[in-house]
Amino acid sequence: MATCEVCGNDYEMAFEMHTRDGATHVFDSFECAIHAMAPVCEHCGCRILGHGVQVDGRFFCCAHCARNEAGDMGEQIRDSVGAHSGG
Repeated sequence: MATCEVCGNDYEMAFEMHTRDGATHVFDSFECAIHAMAPVCEHCGCRILGHGVQVDGRFFCCAHCARNEAGDMGEQIRDSVGAHSGG
């Protein structure tokens, strides 16, 4: 069995995640993995669980948050799924 690095649960079905830099992490659930590994939106602070929006190397959970932080680029940022201007 392996011990989750977030909650300390010793669980027979724990799994490993390997990062690009070669680190290995052990979790007992996706909830713990998300808590430890998911990036945080730089505007609202929520965990980014989908694609999110990246602007100049900064990560945001959605276009709304990115527009609030992006300054002059704000009007150019759009959600890529389902956001059509009607034409």
